[in-house]
Amino acid sequence: MSYRVLVAYASKYGATAEIARKIADVLGSAGLSVTVLPAEKVTDVTPFEAVILGSAVYIGNWRQEAVKFLEDFRAPLAKIPVWLFSSGPMGEGDPATLVQGWHLPSAQQAIADRIHARDIMLFHGAIDISKLNLVDRQIVKEFNPAGGDFRDWEAIAQWAVSIVASLRPEVAE
Repeated sequence: MSYRVLVAYASKYGATAEIARKIADVLGSAGLSVTVLPAEKVTDVTPFEAVILGSAVYIGNWRQEAVKFLEDFRAPLAKIPVWLFSSGPMGEGDPATLVQGWHLPSAQQAIADRIHARDIMLFHGAIDISKLNLVDRQIVKEFNPAGGDFRDWEAIAQWAVSIVASLRPEVAE
């Protein structure tokens, strides 16, 4: 069976969108049928057998588009496999350690529990200071004045492979 998988994301400056595309590439390479869309462009999740939703995290919160996606589609999401990811911590080391141990903002945890998310992952993010608006630039300067790309592409690919293994165990390595 070739699962139809939706990879939806909420990204302000594009780093989370790039993570979503990497995940989709890995799934597609394993023979899954993958659609990648910004969360706000999704109007229906019922054509899909699985959903992966990711959001950038700003000041400990998911982007509103991802929150709305979870709220709008919580009933159909509860009936299919769902994986969630957040991106955003900057710096070296374990991303969860950088955000005091969480993998998902607490405001979204209740919905994640109701839909029985298969896994929740937290990835490092990336910030290009030159692309930020004035308010975001001030916020970033408090936490990581240099910015940079801290994403671990190998960890992202490995997580995507684990999703493939769950959906298509016969393809898993």
